[in-house]
Amino acid sequence: MVIVDTALEKREKEGKPVRVAIIGTGYMGRAVALQLLKPPVGMRLAGVYNRNVSRAEQALRDAGLQNVRKVSTVEQLDEAISRGEVTIAEDPMLLCDASNVDLVIEATSDMEFGAHVVLRAIEKGKHVVLFDAVLDATVGPILKCYADRQNVVITYTDGDEPGVATDLYRFVKSIGYHPVAAGNLKGLLDPYRTPETQKGFAERVGQSASMITSFADGTKLSVECTILANSTGLRVGKRGMYGPKCAHVNEAAKLFPPEQMLNGGIVDFLLGAEPHTGAFVIGYNDNPIDKAYMNFFKMGDGPFYVFYTPYHLPQVQVLTTIARAALFHDPTTSPIGKPVCDVLTMAKRDLKAGEVLDGIGGFTCYGVIENSDVAQSERILPMGLSEGCRLKRDIQRDQAITYDDVEIPRGRLCDKLRAEQDQYFCAVVPA
Repeated sequence: MVIVDTALEKREKEGKPVRVAIIGTGYMGRAVALQLLKPPVGMRLAGVYNRNVSRAEQALRDAGLQNVRKVSTVEQLDEAISRGEVTIAEDPMLLCDASNVDLVIEATSDMEFGAHVVLRAIEKGKHVVLFDAVLDATVGPILKCYADRQNVVITYTDGDEPGVATDLYRFVKSIGYHPVAAGNLKGLLDPYRTPETQKGFAERVGQSASMITSFADGTKLSVECTILANSTGLRVGKRGMYGPKCAHVNEAAKLFPPEQMLNGGIVDFLLGAEPHTGAFVIGYNDNPIDKAYMNFFKMGDGPFYVFYTPYHLPQVQVLTTIARAALFHDPTTSPIGKPVCDVLTMAKRDLKAGEVLDGIGGFTCYGVIENSDVAQSERILPMGLSEGCRLKRDIQRDQAITYDDVEIPRGRLCDKLRAEQDQYFCAVVPA
């Protein structure tokens, strides 16, 4: 962080701030726009796009801007950015194409739409920060290949649990401790929650019922831990993870199988543990001298030690992700190569042949993490591709839904990317 803020101060003094575009001004995009318009040292918001233009206008007005200009060409956009203006683009691809934009934030929560935006941004030499965890978990490894070819960074964001945990993982590794487990703190997990059961809470917090449902039914948890696994190489100890209940995160050192932690490590979560937010990493060190020091500094008896961050604030911590990507070519999270974990599509209730799956945060299915080699060998449908798939046969509740069980909608970019990813990494290619 010290290096990042010093570099940003230098860019500010030179009059060369990192110029950022936001595509999607919903719940999270709006909050990020507010942060970038304060503005932070060494960064500026260049422009935004939202399919509902009035929401884009409202997001900028909420941040204190009035009479915002709309632009319909790249030339208009580049000219406005050069004058320090913030505009609303009538086409999202303008923000990807503009020469005066350094980095694009994809915050639409629409995986298919987002995939088109991300590929265009990468093609045009822009760094990309993802707020769409599902896109990352489903096709992140192949998108990383595209980014590498263009020598740009694609990363999920700091502030959300995968970013917080990956940063902590890197810290633990840097101090000479071996990271053997990492994951989230979870307050509620009920795979049968639906938009109907979550409607009231969603209205109170100003989010969509489907998004809140994806939190409650465990899908988002599995998606986030998949991003973490793909960025660290840690696998899952069993399908769905262990998720032990405990009073405080400090208890985590004794709650997971030591043989699995020492044999490659695991991603997992804690249920109901204080401080109820943030992320944790368990580091291993059996040196007796280190043990005495760690015990003195109240880190426990070892050899497993719990490190945790007691908060996650994606709308503000994303600023660090932006700076690291643009100034140091350093992603917060980045798939290390072949996918490590995947998110399976599981039936939320008994389903009938002919029904169409309604995807993440819906009434028909929920997501569960599994090791990628197992998911591939069993030909299980990734949760990120489930929406719009029509069932060929009846499926019982809690049964994994496979490629053989569904008809996939034609013409989707995400299916093409997933097939390319499977083939590139020598996995089983769905028929």
